[in-house]
Amino acid sequence: MDTMQTKQRQHPVSSEHYRWLRREVVEWQTEGLVDADTAQAITGRYLDAGTSHRRFSLGRLLLFLGGAFVGVGLIWLVAANVDELPPMLRFVAVAAIWLALIAAAELTPATGSVRGALRLMASLAFGAVVFQAAQSLQVPAYSPALVGFWAAGALAYAYGFRALMPLVVGVITGVGWWVSQPLWDDGTAAGAVVAFGTAGVAAISLAVVHDRGLTRFGQVWRSVGALLGMVTLFVAAVPSTTTDDFAWNGWLVGSLVVAAALVAAALVIVRGRARLEPLVAVAALAAAVLMVLWDTGTDTSDVNAADWAHAAVSVVAFVALAVALVAIGTLRDNPVLTVIAMVGLVIFTTFQSFAVFAAIVEGAWLFLVLGLVFLATGFLFDRARREIVASLEDAREGDTQQDTHQEGTGR
Repeated sequence: MDTMQTKQRQHPVSSEHYRWLRREVVEWQTEGLVDADTAQAITGRYLDAGTSHRRFSLGRLLLFLGGAFVGVGLIWLVAANVDELPPMLRFVAVAAIWLALIAAAELTPATGSVRGALRLMASLAFGAVVFQAAQSLQVPAYSPALVGFWAAGALAYAYGFRALMPLVVGVITGVGWWVSQPLWDDGTAAGAVVAFGTAGVAAISLAVVHDRGLTRFGQVWRSVGALLGMVTLFVAAVPSTTTDDFAWNGWLVGSLVVAAALVAAALVIVRGRARLEPLVAVAALAAAVLMVLWDTGTDTSDVNAADWAHAAVSVVAFVALAVALVAIGTLRDNPVLTVIAMVGLVIFTTFQSFAVFAAIVEGAWLFLVLGLVFLATGFLFDRARREIVASLEDAREGDTQQDTHQEGTGR
């Protein structure tokens, strides 16, 4: 019974806080402030959220997949049956389903994955409410503004109830609105670079601010920001991405201003190494803009020295971002960033290799050259990753010993 009660009282904390607590408890035990049983009882009240979230659970996966399919199916039903019922009746029915899902999610005695699945369905159902209201008001269903309202509602739900799954929905739909809204009237490749890049800068800036109390939320924002940064550099490296037909509009200017304001806020609020993260995002955006301004032409059938230089610089920038993401992922105990960096690097290397080498070598030689490029990139990336992990672990141990020494001096 005591063991069961102890498990029920466990509170999830970030891996960084959990490691700090265990170090402190060891110090207390060494100094004779607590005995072994008390030390075990203290650490037993907390749970390493980073480790628990990495455990794979088939039941959890099925619950979230089921919730996602139900939510998407509800939106699909609204779109497919808009003429079967009167507009007001359709809106009332969809809104009632949405409110029922919120009530079920917040009033259920179940916790964990069950509540998360219900919250996921509720945040997706809110999208059905938004689209149904728009249809009743004769608003075009393909307007990006509807996605923006959906994102706002999901984010309000997430922050109101500290709910992770509505945050995921809100971030995904919010990024979709952020990117699509400025490209709605005049979509160009250069405009896409600015839209994706500013979204990445904003997401990373929000991530470091969330680390001061909402660590899990910060991990979501950081993962999305890392992905957006890689997409920005990828789009900028495409030879056809030029400034042709590009024109600033109010939405693009607004996104740039908002991103700059969030970076400034993050630099003011956070301290230490955390300040480097928004600066890395800004550097990725700046590199992407420079790649777009460096126009070498769109003809890839004849690769010249300028094309080689353009490809080389883009590869260096992309690899530098991938290495930075590995460092941040190691420092923040977020393995998702490492996965994003590795997968992105493979896709980018494949694309650039075919874009550059396919115009020079053919047949078996092409695959031989590509294989050598992959081997070299993989070896260098893995070596850099190992060096980064080792260096950060040494730095972390040094910081821990310094903090312990200062606390001992203070006593």
